[in-house]
Amino acid sequence: MTGVPASAAGGSPPAKPEPAAPAPVVSLWNIANILTMLRLVLVPAFVLLMLADGGHDPAWRSIAWAAFTVAMITDLFDGELARRHNLITDFGKLADPIADKAIMGAALVCLSALSDLPWWVTAVILARELGITLMRFLVIRHGIIPASRGGKMKTLAQGVAVGMYVLELTGPLASLRWWVMALAVLLTVGTGLDYVRQAVVLRRASIEAEKAGQSTPPARPARPARTGRPDRAGRGPAGQEDSR
Repeated sequence: MTGVPASAAGGSPPAKPEPAAPAPVVSLWNIANILTMLRLVLVPAFVLLMLADGGHDPAWRSIAWAAFTVAMITDLFDGELARRHNLITDFGKLADPIADKAIMGAALVCLSALSDLPWWVTAVILARELGITLMRFLVIRHGIIPASRGGKMKTLAQGVAVGMYVLELTGPLASLRWWVMALAVLLTVGTGLDYVRQAVVLRRASIEAEKAGQSTPPARPARPARTGRPDRAGRGPAGQEDSR
């Protein structure tokens, strides 16, 4: 080596790294967000249909059931579309859970107000849904509680049970819906308790990890490498590996 810069010796200067490409901007008006907006719009429409003509007209209740079914079906697709096609936005993160709770809450309150469903059922389901949502926000700094298979079964059971109550059913189907709602309530309570257990375990593990990190003594600083001319194998004097 002569110590002469490469540019002075006629060589080309080292290439500068190319700047990272900016992240693509996801449009607010994508299919996932549009489906979420549709669910939000269906909430007041569903309430009006449920309470139309005293709330017990079979025709209006059938139309209300159709609106409820559309809202529940779109709930199955908007989140999956957003993840699969990279359409996740801040609006979707906020509006999607609100739309889910709004349509289910509106249906339960309407059914109880019309004396079709006991108020305690509505109170148990809504308390669980709101409580778990709040708990997720409280423990989010410790980690994320993943969705479970039981939670998905709970959502399905709630949707089927509430849908059967929205319809003006008679005979054996009217008796069957009671059992479906009982199953939905059991799954609601059971999965809620399981989420609380997971939150406690997650928080405890996070706190223990933080304490372990604080109690670990700091690593000793590395000794400076000896100066010397490395041999052909890339090792310094006394057989030490070249640190460059």
